[in-house]
Amino acid sequence: MRSRSYIRLVLFLSVIGIPAISSGEDDTIRLAMLRGVPEAWNLERNFLVFEQAVSEAASSEADLLITPECWLDGYASADPESSVTRLVNISQPLEGSSYLEAVSRLAREHGLWICFGFTSLEDGKPYNAAGLWNADGKRVGLYHKTHLQNHDLQYAPGNSLPVFESPWGKMGILICADRRWPESTRVLRLKGARLILNPTYGFWNDLNEAMIRTRSYENELYFAFTHPRQGLITDTEGKVVAKEEGPDDGSWGLLIADLDLGQVDDHGHMADRRPEIYQELSEQK
Repeated sequence: MRSRSYIRLVLFLSVIGIPAISSGEDDTIRLAMLRGVPEAWNLERNFLVFEQAVSEAASSEADLLITPECWLDGYASADPESSVTRLVNISQPLEGSSYLEAVSRLAREHGLWICFGFTSLEDGKPYNAAGLWNADGKRVGLYHKTHLQNHDLQYAPGNSLPVFESPWGKMGILICADRRWPESTRVLRLKGARLILNPTYGFWNDLNEAMIRTRSYENELYFAFTHPRQGLITDTEGKVVAKEEGPDDGSWGLLIADLDLGQVDDHGHMADRRPEIYQELSEQK
């Protein structure tokens, strides 16, 4: 592989006069976010880059590595020649996949949590999936993209918004466009998520940054947007605390950032909610 780069940002944020909630979890987490454009359909090449990123993240003493959406197959569904049949052929069964077994092994060998994007095969159907492995190499979470549009309609849809336990408290996963629907982030926040992992492959312009900042601000949590061409993290006040663009030359890089999740609390917008007047949000339209 060609050149790689990363930015290290140490970000300990304080909110004057507002005590952060402490529930016994570790508040400080070091994220490593993989940036780089994977090659559609080339699983072997993409996994080789991922292996190198794992090694670099571990050398940087990261706690958690996040890949972009469907990293393993290079988000092959976006290829105009993609089809459900072709997606099924490169999909990974949850048991018996050599690639997923290798993710588990790498997590265990490096003592690293990993959020890995791939196409899963379940009940004969392909899903746009992100798995979460702990530092012992055990898969402790699996999320399926829930909001499907355009080429994503080749996938079967996910139907739940789970949160996952970790040493840093609960975290949720939203894949790419899932972030556009504010209810998704709010549900994860109400379930206790302090951090949202957002593997993505879609747009990453100024509108996206405004949206990510809004999701963080209105829910008072951290949001980690991981795109092939950009890493972006926003905090509980909706501020951008880490941002790195590129590379665009076929190389790859890591954004490394330390976050203080102890700043996630229920003293602002979450405390002042009026759920008794929001009934329409739960009604089928």
